[in-house]
Amino acid sequence: MNLKELSNLLGLSQTTISRALNGYPEVNATTRARILKAAEETGYRPNRAARRLATGKAGSLGLVMPVTAEQPMDAHFAEFQSGLADECLRHDFHFTIMPAKPQEEEQAIRDLVSSGAVDAYYLAYMREKDPRIAMAQSLPIPFIVHGRSLGLAEDYPYLDVDNEEAFAEATRYLLSLGHKRFALLNGPFDLDFARRRRAGVEKSLAAVGMSLPPEHVSSTLMTDANGFQHMMRFLEQGSRPTAVLCASTVLALGAVRAIRQAGLEVGKDISVIAHDDDLLLLKPEHFSTPLTTTRSSIREAGRRIAERLIAAVKGDDTDAPQAELWRAEFILRASTGPAPS
Repeated sequence: MNLKELSNLLGLSQTTISRALNGYPEVNATTRARILKAAEETGYRPNRAARRLATGKAGSLGLVMPVTAEQPMDAHFAEFQSGLADECLRHDFHFTIMPAKPQEEEQAIRDLVSSGAVDAYYLAYMREKDPRIAMAQSLPIPFIVHGRSLGLAEDYPYLDVDNEEAFAEATRYLLSLGHKRFALLNGPFDLDFARRRRAGVEKSLAAVGMSLPPEHVSSTLMTDANGFQHMMRFLEQGSRPTAVLCASTVLALGAVRAIRQAGLEVGKDISVIAHDDDLLLLKPEHFSTPLTTTRSSIREAGRRIAERLIAAVKGDDTDAPQAELWRAEFILRASTGPAPS
């Protein structure tokens, strides 16, 4: 059955039916329920082009994705997109990704918005004083930031994890176990989350008159190979760390491999804490020595960002908070123990 036939069956205009099926508030509840029932009974699904004509909306969320040979898509991006896609599917929305060279990203966002192909979009991989936020505020459709941008007033819609406090708490716990030699396997330091995680470690160390040695810090793409390489470098130094904080379970996978290759025991010779994005394919509780972690689901973040954007498109976000800052859980497992004598 097509839209015209459903319109004739119900004696309602095609515009009214399209608006009801897409959740717009102009249609009263009784009429909406009648339309939804008829659509279910007849197996009608709205044609996307017809919906756009009727509602003025594309039914799509968007992202401009900077692509370089040096930074491939990773498990974190895939997990986030899975959560976002789940929510889009629930609301019959599409999701559009436009690839772009990093230096052309802002223009690509402008082009995506002006094309009318998306109703809202999100910004990711945030940096200090990120110029994309001011640009997004000047464009005519809703947006949300996944993360935040140091150095800018937080007057934009965002969803972020409290990365600084998560790593401050993890460091305080290691200090309570008597550790005095720390290392940090971090993500790329130009990204906001990595800066905040390092700041959390440094804040807790400074509170007890300690500091993080520069030679015990790495800032790299979060891969198993980088975790292994930089952990080996830490271990080869004369004063090796007894406690290591990792910005992801992927980095921790390499770090644990390096520790074992050096003949050391995780949780006894060296304590390890990692941030767990709750990746489906890499569970810290399944490591050979289960990992102590700070945990916040990146899939759930994707779902929540889609939920907020869709609400903004439909005009249902009037009471929604501008800012959401999630607290990470702290989960103790066997990879942490007292500092070795």
